[in-house]
Amino acid sequence: MVNTETICYLCNKKFSTLALIYLQAENIFKSFGDLEVLSDVSLSLFQGQRSALVAKNGTGKSTLLNILAGYDAPDSGKVILRNDIRIGYLPQEPLLDPSKSIIENVFTADDEVSSAIRYYEKATETNDKDTLQMAIDEIDRLNIWDREHKAKQILSVLQLTKFNQPVAYLSGGQRKRVALASVLISEPDLLILDEPTNHLDLDMVEWLEDYLIRSQKTLLMVTHDRYFLDRVCTQIIEMNQKQVFTYNGNYSYFIEKRDERIRSKQAEIDRANNLLRRETEWMRRMPKARGTKAKYRIDAFYKLRETAQQRIGSEDVEISTGASRLGKKIMGVKNLTKIFDNKTIIKDFTYTFNRFERLGIIGANGTGKTTFLNLITGNLQPDSGIIDCGATVKIAYYKQSGMEFPDDAKVIDVVRKIADVITLANDKTITASQFLNNFLFTPEKQYTYIRKLSGGEKRRLYLLTILMQNPNFLILDEPTNDLDIFTLNVLEDYLINYPGVVVVASHDRYFMDKIIDGLLIFEGNSEISGFPGNYTEYRQWVKEQGIKDENKLPQKNKTQRQQRQQSEKKKNKLTYSQKKELEQLTIELEKLEQEKKEIENLLNTCSLTPEQVLEKSSLYNEISKIIEGKELRWLELSELDS
Repeated sequence: MVNTETICYLCNKKFSTLALIYLQAENIFKSFGDLEVLSDVSLSLFQGQRSALVAKNGTGKSTLLNILAGYDAPDSGKVILRNDIRIGYLPQEPLLDPSKSIIENVFTADDEVSSAIRYYEKATETNDKDTLQMAIDEIDRLNIWDREHKAKQILSVLQLTKFNQPVAYLSGGQRKRVALASVLISEPDLLILDEPTNHLDLDMVEWLEDYLIRSQKTLLMVTHDRYFLDRVCTQIIEMNQKQVFTYNGNYSYFIEKRDERIRSKQAEIDRANNLLRRETEWMRRMPKARGTKAKYRIDAFYKLRETAQQRIGSEDVEISTGASRLGKKIMGVKNLTKIFDNKTIIKDFTYTFNRFERLGIIGANGTGKTTFLNLITGNLQPDSGIIDCGATVKIAYYKQSGMEFPDDAKVIDVVRKIADVITLANDKTITASQFLNNFLFTPEKQYTYIRKLSGGEKRRLYLLTILMQNPNFLILDEPTNDLDIFTLNVLEDYLINYPGVVVVASHDRYFMDKIIDGLLIFEGNSEISGFPGNYTEYRQWVKEQGIKDENKLPQKNKTQRQQRQQSEKKKNKLTYSQKKELEQLTIELEKLEQEKKEIENLLNTCSLTPEQVLEKSSLYNEISKIIEGKELRWLELSELDS
């Protein structure tokens, strides 16, 4: 049996011991065949708490939510729910009736109110005045006009304004939004949401944040959106190595206290290891005839050894792929135009990509973001315009719907189909199996069939198949969907140091702020504008300008900004990303020169072995070549800035 440890860190909000327990899970165990997913999981949800479940992909987050919501049953253990509590559940893959309309799917409950609203919606589509009057009388009797009005308000915010459109014609993202609207409108006592921010644009995410905070609902959710966690949550529940840790605070508080917990646990293990060496020596010397005191010490020894053998291991994804050499010419698009069904999505758009650029793409759904990415990658042909790509550019495209793995294939076979050997950033090579291990696919997991992987594990596999191609122009379309927070942190660190161009279309504000240094804003009606900064800086600028819709810049403000950018360009002759590159080159050259000097000093000491002299000389030559290349680029940028 695995122990379940609960650690409660009290911050600003304290919950009374008299608070109502809405839901309690005790010793939940669940397995699928020989795969153990959940083991002895226990947790409690109190009235008014807004909790988030945080864990690595494949640890059973969605399975646990299914069990808590009553959609699945545990193999052992139990879930206790207060008799009068109603649960609203948004699964990752919601089930809707494709033959029914949006509004009918929103009011799917069998209660009297939902039935009356569905009856009214059908009556409005007929010319039968008697039927319509009966429906109106029923709505009046139940006093539920406000509920229908609220439903249409929420659907409008979620950009689902064709209320009578059949669900069969909706995309996967639109269906998820219909299911979200249905859950919110049903006004349950306890909301359980699995990745509610997926398929929402930035405005929708911020609206949902405000809605959940204002409504004061009791909430349990899984999400990778760290700003969302920070603003909405009052409690974080971490599942790690088959234990549960509870932190009464938001995401920032969780990160701080989690680090404290890990440091404290590591110190305990270190102390146990130090003491174990002494006790092991005693055990070896101990005679066979042992007294009571000796037996007590022996029992203590085995407990000590158990503690010393614990591993709190990082178990983080290790991304260390290389990138192909990138020449001076990257990519330029000129007068790009694309039209679908007589609707112009992109019109006469011109842009030049720079080396090491970190570009973010934002805008409401349907404004052409994915169309633009498909055009520059050659997946779509423009109706007019030119896409001029450099000879050394090697593009890799991580798509929203790019996972096309056969269910009956094994994980290792998917990777080997691309390459048996992968080149890393340090030019070393590793096997496909070793590379999978870096991405937390254990040797056992590598021979698992694709159909048995969780959604997050499939996403992680898809990500590694993209990175193992060693691209130098990386395009990521919603890369954060279904990836756990820990994988995202590692991916962010990798992208910050990535030696190539990165283009990201994402609704994850935290991810965008950390990665990008410039934006393309898709405003709709084929309008595209630029902004030299990250998402938060852009939002602040929008507020300062008094713009209500951030995706639609007033022509006056847009013209003023274009004039300001042109003025700055004439003055500096450098783009924002080029200025950033020049600053970074200055720092890097200083570090490289220092490293080169240290090697020179070592070589002059005559204290090195012949092998060390050979190794240091080789490193010295390598650093000298890197400095030479970076100095040439530094001079090139400096001339532009003069």
